[in-house]
Amino acid sequence: MRIELSTAAGTPGRPNEDWAATVLPASGQGGGLVLLDGVTPPQGDDGCVHSVPWFTARLGGSLVELSGSRRDLTLRDILAESIRRTADTHRSLCDLSHVRTPQATVVLARWDEEEVEHLVLSDSVLLLESPAGDVSAVLDDRLDRVPAEFLASEEIADARVRNKEGGFFTAAADPAVAERAVTGRTPRAGVRALAALTDGASRWTEMFREGDWAACLGVLRKEGPEGLIGRVRTLENADTDRTHLGRGKAHDDATAVYARL
Repeated sequence: MRIELSTAAGTPGRPNEDWAATVLPASGQGGGLVLLDGVTPPQGDDGCVHSVPWFTARLGGSLVELSGSRRDLTLRDILAESIRRTADTHRSLCDLSHVRTPQATVVLARWDEEEVEHLVLSDSVLLLESPAGDVSAVLDDRLDRVPAEFLASEEIADARVRNKEGGFFTAAADPAVAERAVTGRTPRAGVRALAALTDGASRWTEMFREGDWAACLGVLRKEGPEGLIGRVRTLENADTDRTHLGRGKAHDDATAVYARL
């Protein structure tokens, strides 16, 4: 088994809001990974005295602990309990009902000799590679299905679709959001490798269209997560007319985890 992880902040001098970790072995067997992409709040009050990195570190720490020690819990159970624990650490100080209370996208994976479990919430990506080399992407595409007019500004998105029915969901302060996550199980014999990407790293495929998900996993296999992120940065720097970047960030926090089982 080989696991590689790399991350790069989008803006020098600004804290990286992504968070990732792996656990080996999980409950004495197999392993697991956790990947979070903290949601950058707009300027102004978000109802919380804590930063996004503070939130992702605490949520991620709980996810690692529970996914590594509690095989009796489903990944949805683990996400719900971790959100509850994290909320309990600051609900006395912060307004957790605020639409911009600290929040994050989530990828969880856990495996043993029998199966690989997965969970994806919001726009980070999990890739599964079969022994034959076929690659499937586990995606929560609700954000992609939101009408463009509802994403025209942060204010409109917050009022109409953020963590709302008919919109998209992230892990914030409500444990019930775990039921919105995309989950599944794959026989262990059907997975030889997996990878988790925040949207800053998945830009290679999703934004710049340099290759499909199988090609993306090929880059991870040959060059590692650092190589993929380096390719993304090169493409971002070359897109001076913002043909691909559009209104998006010139550079986003980018994190990738590659696990060869």
